[in-house]
Amino acid sequence: MKTFIARQPIFDTRQDVYAYELLFRSGLDNFFNGDNLDQASSKVIGDSVLLHGLDVLTAGKKAFYNVTRQTLTDEYCAMLPKDQTVVEILENIEPDAQTLEACQRLKEAGYSIALDDFVYEEKFKPFLDLADIIKVDFLLSDKEEQRKMAERFIPEGIEMLAEKVETWEVYQEAKEMGYCYFQGYYFSKPTILSTKDIPGFKLHYLQILQEIQKPELSYQGLEAIIKREMSLSYKLLRYINSAFFGWHVSISSINHALVLLGEVEVKKWSSLMALSNMAEGKADELVVQAIVRAKFCESLAPKLGLAARAQDLFLMGMFSLIDGIMDRPIEEILEKIPIEADIKDALLGEDGRLNEIYKLILAYERGNWEAIPGLHEKLRLDEEGIAAFYLQAVDWANQSFKGTD
Repeated sequence: MKTFIARQPIFDTRQDVYAYELLFRSGLDNFFNGDNLDQASSKVIGDSVLLHGLDVLTAGKKAFYNVTRQTLTDEYCAMLPKDQTVVEILENIEPDAQTLEACQRLKEAGYSIALDDFVYEEKFKPFLDLADIIKVDFLLSDKEEQRKMAERFIPEGIEMLAEKVETWEVYQEAKEMGYCYFQGYYFSKPTILSTKDIPGFKLHYLQILQEIQKPELSYQGLEAIIKREMSLSYKLLRYINSAFFGWHVSISSINHALVLLGEVEVKKWSSLMALSNMAEGKADELVVQAIVRAKFCESLAPKLGLAARAQDLFLMGMFSLIDGIMDRPIEEILEKIPIEADIKDALLGEDGRLNEIYKLILAYERGNWEAIPGLHEKLRLDEEGIAAFYLQAVDWANQSFKGTD
């Protein structure tokens, strides 16, 4: 049976990743079939522990699980590690005797309880007595309601989570209200600065990206840039000596290290390092997400009949979050990077096959299963194994990021 996966990061007030909400389904067609919601809820629990592993899915962070009433009362959540798990009570679950007893047992066992899409009604008070976190939908509620709930429940020791946070401004407002966790797409929306000049060190890393996009890669040219940054030299040697490759050789020069890696790996490592450094002051998750997209795009290339353009697709995924990383409009950034015109067009929303591929990447990432079948059809793509590619991309990104610490 196929398994589909998406994960959305949840941030704290420092913009560090606090947790991931995990979204699984057994297939595309039954996502909205109410008869299968219990099956889907139990499958996310079983697959995350027995099939995928939380170490891959969340890299040691907490995991939020949506649970149905049956999943809750059947005590499937007890399969999950209590120190990594937040049990998310859906808004349509009634606080009857069975559900409250199940929540009480989880609470006593050390699990955290969150109330999803919470809107206060008197009947939900028993849930509030057990809740650790309340999630408030910032698109469906107004500011007065958002503030009142924070003022009411924070003094009771409940932590507030703002979801559907779409912009930096909304994030700032939620933080000012006392919300301590945040979920949404705000981190990929650039804040436009007053000047159009790119700061010097970020321009320097753009030079790395320009260098690796030349028709013929010059190890000497790349070496000259890397040598200007001691931290890059150190990280290159760390990377080449990591468990990723299993090599134990003496490196005589930066050029030697680059040649040993080979052109494909050099381009990937250089892209990763450039984006990581340009993201100074941004959430690490933004870079990790860009790497996941890049690897996922690259993995799809052979299935799409684009094996010869695998590196181009890798770069399309990598650059898809460059605006958020650099706090600049993406149009301005792409003008300075010599990548293929159709990649730029795809990232700018122009219709075309690459843009459809990009839409597919976003659909998997966000768990938008309803959109996926149509995109598969447009791309003439067999869905078999695609979800596994996404999981492998998540693991690859986590491992790559560890290798550059």
